[in-house]
Amino acid sequence: MTETLAGGDYAAIVGYFVLVMAVGVWSTCRPNRDSTAGYFLAGKNMHWFPVGASIFASNIGAPMFIGLAGTAAASGFSCAIYEWHAIYLLIALGWVFVPVYVSSGVRTLVVTK
Repeated sequence: MTETLAGGDYAAIVGYFVLVMAVGVWSTCRPNRDSTAGYFLAGKNMHWFPVGASIFASNIGAPMFIGLAGTAAASGFSCAIYEWHAIYLLIALGWVFVPVYVSSGVRTLVVTK
């Protein structure tokens, strides 16, 4: 059995990098980049989907792929059940804490004009 990449593999890799570059160029050319509020807060005009995708992408990484795979191999299915049940706690925390943060005006960075 040879372990080489086929044409479809190369196409997927090139397609991924082209897509990432296209999103980067598109984001660079958008308005609201002339102030710190526009740059860091997207002009306070961002929809829920890119925010959720960013949070999801920030959560997925080496610990998810390597650590959880090793734990699941060592202990079994309980590791996957733990991750599936975490979503209920995260949603509950969102319902409790997000209104508090929004009403108090808490920000993750200071934006000045």
